[in-house]
Amino acid sequence: MESTEERERLEVTVVVTIKDTSVEFRGTPEAVLDSLHRFLEREIPNLDLASRISLNYSLPQLMDMFAQYIRLTPEGPRVINDTGKRLSDKEIIALQLVAYKMMFDLKRFSTPSMTLQEIQAITGLKPKSVSSRLSELVKAGYVEKEAGEEGTKGTRYRVTTQGIHWLSNTLASKR
Repeated sequence: MESTEERERLEVTVVVTIKDTSVEFRGTPEAVLDSLHRFLEREIPNLDLASRISLNYSLPQLMDMFAQYIRLTPEGPRVINDTGKRLSDKEIIALQLVAYKMMFDLKRFSTPSMTLQEIQAITGLKPKSVSSRLSELVKAGYVEKEAGEEGTKGTRYRVTTQGIHWLSNTLASKR
C-alpha cells in the first residue's frame, strides 16, 4: 500500500487537445483529475456553442455540397450542370470561384482567386455580364475583390464563406 507521501511525490502529466487548442495539466493524480474535470465542465459547453455558430467549410463539405455542379477535369475545374435546372450567371460565377477554392485547398492551384478574364473565358459568359454580376456579388459580400500584385494582370476575385453559404442555400432551393 502506498503512503500519502509517495502519492504526493507521484506526478502525472495530461495533455488535452481540442481542435486547435492544447492544455497541459501537471501535478498529483488527484490535482490533475480535479483540474481536468473542471476544465472539461467549463470548456465543452463553449465548444458546442462555438461549433453551432461557426461557419467554415472544409474541402470534403464543399465537394459534397457542389458535387452536382463542379467537375475537376484535366483542363481545370469546370461548372457542369447535370441537374436540368437553369443556373443564373451569378450562380455560375460563384460556382466557378468555389471550384477554384477547391483546387487551391487540394494544393493544385497557388491561389483560390480568379481574374475577370479567367472567369469570362472559362464560363463562356459575356464580359459585360461577368463584370456586372461580379460587382453584385462583391456588393452582397459573396465575393471578395483582391487588388492585383504589381506586375500581374488586374484584380482577382475569390468566393467568401458567406458566398458559399448563399450559393449552397440558393442551389438547394432549386432542387
